[in-house]
Amino acid sequence: MTEKKIHQGRNIKRFREMLGIKQEALAFELGEDWSQKKISILEQKELIETDILAQVAKILKLPVEAIENFDEDSAINIIANTFHDSAVANTFTDGSQANFNCTFNPLDKMVELYERMLLQQKEMIDKLEKLIQNK
Repeated sequence: MTEKKIHQGRNIKRFREMLGIKQEALAFELGEDWSQKKISILEQKELIETDILAQVAKILKLPVEAIENFDEDSAINIIANTFHDSAVANTFTDGSQANFNCTFNPLDKMVELYERMLLQQKEMIDKLEKLIQNK
């Protein structure tokens, strides 16, 4: 089986879109050398320079590893094979049983992530409003 390559630029685009951040806003946060077009080009690159990746991750308030390692196909596959009514992860190949109790509610984690994303979006809107007022 061949190892699937992670497309870091595509991951930046996915996370940016999930957070509701436009390319122009990301470019603004990265500094004067950046533009919407440059962000578009960045998002097409499979591998991104470590320092730029770190800057983008900091702006998106994500760990660098999230951008480096996120594989949407694998995530969808895991979710599809795990979260349905008959999903049971407590039988080993030898037929013995194990009890796995989740120590957190996955729904709570999703709500937490959503609330964090909303807060980041509000912060970005506030920054853009200040920028508009200063012009």
